[in-house]
Amino acid sequence: MKKISICFWTILLLLTVAPVYACDTIRVLCIGNSFSWDAVEQELYPLAKAQGKELVIGNLYYGGCSLQQHYEFYRDGKKNYSFRIIRNGERTVTEHRSLMDALRYAKWNYISFQQASHDSGKRNSYEPYLSQLTAIVRKEQPQARFCWLQTWSYAQDAKHPGFPYYGSSQQTMDDSIAVCTGMVMQRYPKMLLVPCGSAITYARQTMGDVLCRDGYHLNYDYGRYVASCVWCELLTGKSVVGNTYDNGKMTETQRLQAQKAAHQAVKSPFLKKNQKK
Repeated sequence: MKKISICFWTILLLLTVAPVYACDTIRVLCIGNSFSWDAVEQELYPLAKAQGKELVIGNLYYGGCSLQQHYEFYRDGKKNYSFRIIRNGERTVTEHRSLMDALRYAKWNYISFQQASHDSGKRNSYEPYLSQLTAIVRKEQPQARFCWLQTWSYAQDAKHPGFPYYGSSQQTMDDSIAVCTGMVMQRYPKMLLVPCGSAITYARQTMGDVLCRDGYHLNYDYGRYVASCVWCELLTGKSVVGNTYDNGKMTETQRLQAQKAAHQAVKSPFLKKNQKK
């Protein structure tokens, strides 16, 4: 990864610390797409439950949705989303919903934003859409803690049509996402960083380049587990290493590798690839 000043990274690392939420139930909403589907819909609830926290999870889903598209859907009053809710471990899906429908569903404690994966390393793709979206959401949910869901780079053999922008290089995409993540955190210093992308990079160091099922979406068995472990640690305020939840699809070694990768990302989301831990 390209060298960036220690001071710059130190400031960003200080911004990633999350307080433990005092309420019995934590309500988190993702304004997202298939990458938030991967990160929160399958593994997060049971992981948090194993750490003694009850969650209500919302995912406002539209496949491949970018920040610009989220804003335009709001501007044009579109009800294009699939709204997924996980409550008491049960997942329900309601179609043809809008951003405002999701915002008015509950008093959310955390609300996350993210860029479409193919645009995640393109600096010019973020504004003015992120600032417009945060203003809209803040008006409806003034108490919520905003989060930035960092997406991950593609597998080395990915065939995604957006991969050539990065020279079809996982390293280049990693570097570009890191730069854009830093840009977001500098501009929105009160946002909580959810470094799922960094966790996937760490997991690849021990588990191999097998975290994606199709080159870009996460593997159902352990890729999703890694991303959800990041969310779990941030929301519960407890290290996810040693979490007792077992999805029955990993070896004990893989489960520990996944947990450690997530924990390391929460602690050090901007460390260079292949740096010794």
